[in-house]
Amino acid sequence: MVNAGENCSNPVFFLFSLLLSGMLLIPCIGKTQTSPPEPSASISLPEVTVTASRQEQASFDAPRAVTIIGQEEIERRAPVVLPDLLRGEAGVFVQQTTPGQGSPIIRGLLGSSVLMLVDGMRLNNAFFRPAPNQYFALIDPYQVERLEVVRGAGSALYGSDAMGGVVNVLTRVPRFDTDEWQLHGRTLGQFASAETAGITRFSLNGGKRDIAASAGFTYQNRDDLRAGSGTQRPSGFDVYAANGTLVLDRDQHTLFLNAQYLRQPETPRYDELVAGFGETEPSAAVLLFEPNDRLFAHARYTFSPMHPLLDRFELHVAYQEINDDRRSRDLGSLIEEREDNRSRLVGITTQFTSHWRDIFLLTYGSEIYLDRITSRRFGRNIETHEKSRLQSRLADGSRLDSFAGYVHTELWLHPKLTVVSGGRYSYFDIDIPRADRDVGVRLGLDDLTGQAGVMYHLTPALNLVANIGRGFRVPNVFDFSTLGPRPGNRFNIPNTNLRPESVLSVDFGLKWSTSRFRAEAFGFYSRFEDKITAVPTGEFTPEGRQIVRSENLNSVKFWGAEAAGRFRVTEHWNLFASFTYTWAEEKSGDGKATPADRIPPANGRVGAFYRASGPGGLGWNGWAEGFLRFASDQDRLSERDRRDPRINPNGTPGWVTANLRVGWDVNKHLSTQIAIENIFAKAYREHGS
Repeated sequence: MVNAGENCSNPVFFLFSLLLSGMLLIPCIGKTQTSPPEPSASISLPEVTVTASRQEQASFDAPRAVTIIGQEEIERRAPVVLPDLLRGEAGVFVQQTTPGQGSPIIRGLLGSSVLMLVDGMRLNNAFFRPAPNQYFALIDPYQVERLEVVRGAGSALYGSDAMGGVVNVLTRVPRFDTDEWQLHGRTLGQFASAETAGITRFSLNGGKRDIAASAGFTYQNRDDLRAGSGTQRPSGFDVYAANGTLVLDRDQHTLFLNAQYLRQPETPRYDELVAGFGETEPSAAVLLFEPNDRLFAHARYTFSPMHPLLDRFELHVAYQEINDDRRSRDLGSLIEEREDNRSRLVGITTQFTSHWRDIFLLTYGSEIYLDRITSRRFGRNIETHEKSRLQSRLADGSRLDSFAGYVHTELWLHPKLTVVSGGRYSYFDIDIPRADRDVGVRLGLDDLTGQAGVMYHLTPALNLVANIGRGFRVPNVFDFSTLGPRPGNRFNIPNTNLRPESVLSVDFGLKWSTSRFRAEAFGFYSRFEDKITAVPTGEFTPEGRQIVRSENLNSVKFWGAEAAGRFRVTEHWNLFASFTYTWAEEKSGDGKATPADRIPPANGRVGAFYRASGPGGLGWNGWAEGFLRFASDQDRLSERDRRDPRINPNGTPGWVTANLRVGWDVNKHLSTQIAIENIFAKAYREHGS
């Protein structure tokens, strides 16, 4: 992949990456590998979702607002980090503080107010921040088969944090449809000129009909980004990632085993290392995530007896470890700090699914998640090298355990009418020890939540959808116990007197699906109560950072509209577009109404896609895609936004970028593509980034 930017300064690296560019498929054992499926003349929206109702169904028949990004689309976009795949999608805006990270904003909410899953298991842990965070980027995008986003409150199905929506990352599963053993290899190489960057991935799939295995390794090396406004220093980073999968399938039983690991050894926190709006100098001389990594191991057992009372049973057991280690030093300080922050999350879930004739579908199950937090911080004088133990960012030894049961039903009252409903009871056992600070708390919190929806088939190609649901978020270890620097030259102190946040969300929309046109359009309203907000105490640290403390203080009202569609003009041409608009107002404890925090501007994407194949096209087997990505200006800023050095206090100007991607399938083993992003080198800023 080639991005708009300066020429590469390393010709050897450039030639090596160019030789690897494309995808090389190597048959290794057995008969010659069958050629990949012939590409369709048009690209349609993926048709299946598993996240909307916790079972596989056609997205057109799912009574929720759903965004799906399939494997072919993922490969065309060639993402740097996983959040890149969501740019320009309906209902989603990506905030990026540092090039190695990215945080999706869904219906005005982000961070720990959006639940992220990997193969159905929670990525969110007990130190997820309610602000932009880096953890979604700790998943290798090159092992992803499909990305699903369910927009709107989803806590009845998925529990705490699912207030703005649910993002489910579905990883690739090796599949073979013959009784003969096969082994296939694949190599991916990419080069990007804007960062003098290279990506290399090797993967191997082997097996036969009832047993399959895969393994892969990805390496990224990225220098400082040369953007339209100049080089952003420091912004370079490296990525190492590996994954392995084993699938055993016998009769009605399937066992899926998967392991993933991703490490960013040293990623700079860009916004703290450069002076932002209203600043004459940066907040920090050093601030590196050093390292950040994620280990994930997952076992899923599926039994499909096709019994009148049970169609499918699933048991999931997973372990996730995230290390959020940091090295930092405030500007002008002689003390360099090193932090070790770790979450160890164990999840055990069960799910049962049952159809009863053509009348209703019942899905129910249970969840247990046990999260343990360790947190330590040390200081070292860079002149004397004297070391000392400092107060940790989080209360060391904290834990957050959750236990839940849920039920979801779909009732087919009429061939044209489907009614859905669901509910969940959740209990949380939270222990924040005093550790090395003056406060601690041990408490139990619970929540009962539900949702309901209706879908009416106006015509065979047009569905009317409406939903109402309640989402909630239980304060986590980060909310209760954080002690230390925060972005915007702030310093957070703990508060153990917090209660859960909640949101009531209503949406309505239309879904179209014909042989030539697929689209959906939704409007929504949400009311967010007991928002946990960082409130200034009026005091400052000796280094000049403003001291803040989290409190349940404000309420927020959101309104918005989302639309996306794709139209097949001819056998070879497609047109596509998406659009998202969000408006929000926040009311403080004294009744004052102001614009809400971090609300993205109106944004979207519009473009055309061409697929040529053989004589019917232009005589070559390939594709081309041109599109514009855009955002309007955003000058409805809260007071907190105006103090945020990442945001221009006068507002973020609107922008449009032109982009082009071209791909060529050289033969059944080799394909290549070139992408020119931001063709006219437009200097722009994504709001809040």
